[in-house]
Amino acid sequence: MKQDRHVKNAPGYQPCSMADLNRAVAVLNNGGVVAFPTETFYGLAVDPFNPLALNHLFTLKQREISKPILTLVDNRESLSVLVQEIPTLYEPIMDVFWPGPLTLIFPARVNLPTLLTAGTSTIGIRQSSHPFARQLLRAFGMPITATSANISGRTAAVDAFEVKSQFGDKIDMVFDGGRTPGVAGSTIIGLEEDKLILKREGAIALKEIQKVFKGRQSQ
Repeated sequence: MKQDRHVKNAPGYQPCSMADLNRAVAVLNNGGVVAFPTETFYGLAVDPFNPLALNHLFTLKQREISKPILTLVDNRESLSVLVQEIPTLYEPIMDVFWPGPLTLIFPARVNLPTLLTAGTSTIGIRQSSHPFARQLLRAFGMPITATSANISGRTAAVDAFEVKSQFGDKIDMVFDGGRTPGVAGSTIIGLEEDKLILKREGAIALKEIQKVFKGRQSQ
């Protein structure tokens, strides 16, 4: 299936128990932090609509508040609570690369916490292809943050052991979903003057994205 093309990190992955998912949801609802595997690195999830949880996340990561936080959605319908609109140019690459390691920069809804957007009026979002991340999103019923699990300036964690090595017991809940690829983060694409702009090349090469547009133009 198309959505599995970038899931190379979860061989033998076993679905998480409902009891553990319920615990994770309770942690998120209470403003806590959950570490979890994604298709790139381990990520740190908090409720993106909770300013106190976001502040706690910045403190944990020792992250500058001038840097926005990436988020995950379970499906395109979930975008409506985060974005003002879906740019037309994004549609073809979403069709091909979502779910997967492609982050798109959208115009943000005006009511989002400032810490989430860093006052940029934009928000970076992707639809994860990792089975656990998708389980967590569906259990929580809302988007979650997906900033990499690392203290700023240090290497992002690729497994639960590395998460615990960096944060100790400061993370409320750490899911051990095995080792993630860890080679590259998600590719980040933005939009400027009605043109796609590469913000960061990651797990998906720019040439792959360009092929999608060339293919659509030739149809």
